[in-house]
Amino acid sequence: MERNPAASAMEWSIELEKALRSKNPSLCVDAILRTGSRLEHWSREPEPTMAVYKIFGLVPGEDRLFANTILLRLADAFRLGGKHIKLAIVRIFLAEYRHRGKKKKIKENKGILSMAAAHNRIELLRRVKIVFDTGDAELRALALALFGCWADFANNSAQIRYLILSSLVSSDSLEVKASLFAAGCFSELSDDFSCIVLEMLVRMATSSETSSAVRLAGARVFAKIGCSYSVANRAYKTGLKLVSYSSEEDFLVTLLVSLTKLASKSTILISEQVDTLFSFLTREKTMRIKAAVLRCLHFIFIKRPCHFPVNADLIKALLSTLNEPEIPTFMQHEALKISHKILSYMPSHMPCLDMPEITKLLIIAEDSSQSPIMSKNFLFIQVLVDISIKLRGIREMESGLFGSSPLPSRVILLIIDQITLLVKQLLDLCQIDSPVFQGVHSLLNLLVLLVREYTDLGVLVLDKISLFTESVANVHDHVMATRRSDILFHEMDSKREKRTVIKSKLLHIVYRFVVAYLENLNEAHALSVIVFERVKLLVEVVCKCSSFDCYSCTIYSLLLHHRIFWGCLVKGSEESCSHNRDSINSYLVEKEIITLESASKMLKDGYYWPAYKAGTYAACQGDWFTSAFIFQHLITKVQSDICYCWLTSIFQLANSERKLHLLVLPIQGSTLADWLKKNEFPASFDLSEVRRDTAGNNKEPNYCEEFVGAYEGISSSGKTLEAAVRSGQEFCFQRWFLHVRAKLLRALVDILRILRTIPFNLDNISNNVKVERSILVECLKSLPEVIQVSLRFKKLAQEFDLIATSFIGLPTNGLTSCGLGNLENSLRVMLKQNLVGRLWHVDHEISRNLCQLFDVSGQLKMCFDLQCRNKILKVGCEEKDILSICSYAVYGIIGLQEVNEENNEDILSQVAKGGLQLLWSIIMKWIHIPYQTPRYFFKVRYAKEFPVLRNRFLLQHILIGNILLNYFVCVVLKDLQPFFF
Repeated sequence: MERNPAASAMEWSIELEKALRSKNPSLCVDAILRTGSRLEHWSREPEPTMAVYKIFGLVPGEDRLFANTILLRLADAFRLGGKHIKLAIVRIFLAEYRHRGKKKKIKENKGILSMAAAHNRIELLRRVKIVFDTGDAELRALALALFGCWADFANNSAQIRYLILSSLVSSDSLEVKASLFAAGCFSELSDDFSCIVLEMLVRMATSSETSSAVRLAGARVFAKIGCSYSVANRAYKTGLKLVSYSSEEDFLVTLLVSLTKLASKSTILISEQVDTLFSFLTREKTMRIKAAVLRCLHFIFIKRPCHFPVNADLIKALLSTLNEPEIPTFMQHEALKISHKILSYMPSHMPCLDMPEITKLLIIAEDSSQSPIMSKNFLFIQVLVDISIKLRGIREMESGLFGSSPLPSRVILLIIDQITLLVKQLLDLCQIDSPVFQGVHSLLNLLVLLVREYTDLGVLVLDKISLFTESVANVHDHVMATRRSDILFHEMDSKREKRTVIKSKLLHIVYRFVVAYLENLNEAHALSVIVFERVKLLVEVVCKCSSFDCYSCTIYSLLLHHRIFWGCLVKGSEESCSHNRDSINSYLVEKEIITLESASKMLKDGYYWPAYKAGTYAACQGDWFTSAFIFQHLITKVQSDICYCWLTSIFQLANSERKLHLLVLPIQGSTLADWLKKNEFPASFDLSEVRRDTAGNNKEPNYCEEFVGAYEGISSSGKTLEAAVRSGQEFCFQRWFLHVRAKLLRALVDILRILRTIPFNLDNISNNVKVERSILVECLKSLPEVIQVSLRFKKLAQEFDLIATSFIGLPTNGLTSCGLGNLENSLRVMLKQNLVGRLWHVDHEISRNLCQLFDVSGQLKMCFDLQCRNKILKVGCEEKDILSICSYAVYGIIGLQEVNEENNEDILSQVAKGGLQLLWSIIMKWIHIPYQTPRYFFKVRYAKEFPVLRNRFLLQHILIGNILLNYFVCVVLKDLQPFFF
């Protein structure tokens, strides 16, 4: 264990004693300075406990004894030593005092110079007083400085107080300045002393005989006067009067800073001080005074941001300083920094600037955008983004008053221009590790904030991003063409490699921006076909540029696989004619081919690690063709057994999910099969799942068989990982995830088998009571099996809830205690509670329809007490797909109930038929939701317990499976009970 200061106190004391006995002055000074740093460290340490004493074998109180010994030796050295030794001692105690001032909030530790710690304080003061009494003006100043540093225990000495007050009227300016420092230290601890000092300060400040240096030292004391509000308020009012009477610039600046520090200690004085500083910004003052005012405002905001008065006039005054000619850069930076902080605290409906003033500010920002000072340009853009967001709030409050404002679009152009300028400099300098990357990232974050409020400008943003991406490639090509003749080949090759790395980083930053931008548009319901076309154009720009690496091309092509576009395309195809659906089908094939081509090129060039990352990302996006192709190719490239098992397992997973994906896209599967064969892809990566009839046409797939194959593949994937386990902790989460996914598919297979045994297509049969009766009997025979599968889905949903809640608070099932006699009632109540409890915080309309659909009276009250832990606060594209199926199921059941109002066997047969068809439709809609692997699945590490995972993708499919079967069981139990219960 490292020795603390208490354990080292004796050693330090002996070392100091030896050094002070040396006749070499430099050795003494070095020892004193070294002791000073040790005292600072000691002051930061808490009081040692009995346990600490026992660990180091110390006697309680031993450390205090040696601490006082060190202080006494320093006091003796100050009394007996030469000038250099005295200066060194004053220097170390001044450093300790300043350090103590920064740590005043830590009340438990007051340092070794506190009243309780300095036991020999009388001796310390006596030895320093000897120097004051016998020395010249310079020595008296050093002694006064020590008295100020020791104010914690010296302020109770009447003699020392008298010495300080008497020195304030000395004829020597050095002694007066030292006494002012000591008086300020004492004033922080004593109100009566500070009152006397305040009166003397006023006389010194108003006297014509007082030198400028003394006046400035007196102005600094105002920051320390008063340890109570009454004295501080009196000192502040006195200082304001001196500010109004003073015309000396140096004194005015120093006094404004002191009054700012004094006002920051009291929430009542802050507002008045801000008004005072604001008045100096609006007057004709020098640049130095305005610069001091800006620093004071920034100081107050940093110290007391919650108590800082926020108003539009202050914003106008701050930004008006930017219009002044020849304003220094640091003042612009300070004014922008304060404006940004104030705007972040302003309510969205509060007006900040008028449109003419905003236009002037925008012009200044555009003129300043070519400045090499990146921080200032970034602050300009931050302020403009803040103002644009405020204007959005005002527009909503005042019915479109600022609806035609060109500010947001011009700010977008300013951001893109600034990014382009930064990237051009970056490519010219070929700096791989440059702060420019962080600057680009920050500017794009501001762009995300802006577009979140102005979603109608989404097309403009994508157009500019595409042009920026294209300019990155053009800048590179231009540089290579102009420098090929005068640069050595190896230097040119080195720069080419560096630029490739730089472009890859930039494209990755832009890619993350595009994803965040699209998610914002999706949440705001602002996605359109035009946005989709612009994203396609961006992907084409990246994929067609030869200077971009294959990894960038692959991940950009995966943008076209995003769930946002999937929902948009499916909805568009359902609402459009068959011709449009064919064009969408062609697009889906095209995007698969683009991604596969990029991945194939990356693998051929030997970029295996980027290919693996692209494969994992493809799996997370639901592009199972690309992920299966990449993982299968990488299996032959690994050498270790555990990596081989891992790649084999994830290939089996991707290949199984690919089979399910082909059920949704049979035509695309056929086209892809032809393309893969044409391009001589591996034979094992065929699409034999695409089945054709004798005429070569695609025929309807056997869903049950395909799901059985996917279930067996995912089960094999889990077994492959289990075979690689040695200690029982490898691939812990992955094995669990595959096991639950397999159980989900198995439950779905059972439902499909049940539906397959019932011939519910009765359109060609009319008035055949026997047939309808037999079909009804078959439906009722399958009902217990459907109920059992529904319960399995509910258990799986609870298992996923277990992950979402970190395995805390697993809800009870409630069925184990139910007997056969009340099975029907228990199922209905349990299922309805589960549905309403899950959807209540997501979609109130669906929940209200559920409440109206089932008359549960008092039983429904229990569902609101359920702790639903998979609440979705933001409804994105994934949740929209789920909610659309839920809404479809609810309205379908409502329609069946309306048909069943006549309550006879003929209608009952139609209800049974409609219910089965509804269940089949729900399953088909569910299958059409692309399945995506959670990102955590690919974070392979050892773990003794399952990690916390809150991922919506884990919940969506099992939740839908639970919901659709619950709907079906509820409607069957409710509508059929008059006949069979």
